Amino acid sequence: MPIKTQSDLPAKEILENENIFVMDECRAMHQDIRPLQVLILNNMPVKQDTELQLLRALSNTPLQVDVTFMNMQSHVSLNTSSSHLNKFYTSLKEIRHRNFDGMIVTGAPVEEISFEEVDYWQETCEIFDWAESHVTSTLHICWAAQAGFYHYYGINKQMLPEKLSGVYEHRVSNRKVPLVRGFDDVFLAPHSRHTETPAAAVHACPELTVLAESPQAGVYLAIAEGGKKIFVTGHPEYDRYTLNSEYHRDLDKGLSVPVPCHYYPDDDPDQRPLLQWRSHSNNLYSNWLNYYVYQVTPYNL
Repeated sequence: MPIKTQSDLPAKEILENENIFVMDECRAMHQDIRPLQVLILNNMPVKQDTELQLLRALSNTPLQVDVTFMNMQSHVSLNTSSSHLNKFYTSLKEIRHRNFDGMIVTGAPVEEISFEEVDYWQETCEIFDWAESHVTSTLHICWAAQAGFYHYYGINKQMLPEKLSGVYEHRVSNRKVPLVRGFDDVFLAPHSRHTETPAAAVHACPELTVLAESPQAGVYLAIAEGGKKIFVTGHPEYDRYTLNSEYHRDLDKGLSVPVPCHYYPDDDPDQRPLLQWRSHSNNLYSNWLNYYVYQVTPYNL
């Protein structure tokens, strides 16, 4: 898939060096095609890392995608420069009048406090409500999935005894839904969180259909309204070293955290982590873009 970005986005050069086709604005203007308009609400602290991960994940279908990055205006980012945000990011106020084919809402490092205590919770709810009438399909990742379960269905999260971190096996539970088309019966995906949405509550919600879950990590993938809302409780977009960076970051803070499960060979943090989930991640994002964005979105937004 050609990913259309601003020509000077830092992630563009990295992706090109990985042999991923990234199209700048000038070239895209000369193609007689309507690209899919995908909005990414990036709540992660180091936004450049998440930009790279998500653009990489979106690069595996023949569809052209025009990506717009958005951030919260009610929160001051401490880990991304204001110059980067001012140049490459927009706000709900600026795009409220627009429609989008798809939207991705990322996780956020605020899971250990209640939703109402998050300084941008009201803005999150406003964006969720705006998306109901302005976005064809929204993909909620990790904390955003928990936030969506709570906002739409009143299902609250709960604290885990210790941080859930690692790469876990998941089993597909409903093969008739196109989102899991091409998935193996059992597949691997990363998780990194201190809380969970109780699996029993998700299963009991009539509006939600669970598509994949793990005995250790709980519900991984759920869908509602025929794909208008999709919830992923893990981090399929993570690259090889993301869990490693988080683990050493927590250790440097003096926190007592477990070694990420099934991540390092022999569970030895001194060894190079294994990348075991990339093909599943590519499949998930490709299926989302194809079956829930491209196939159902109107040509004239």
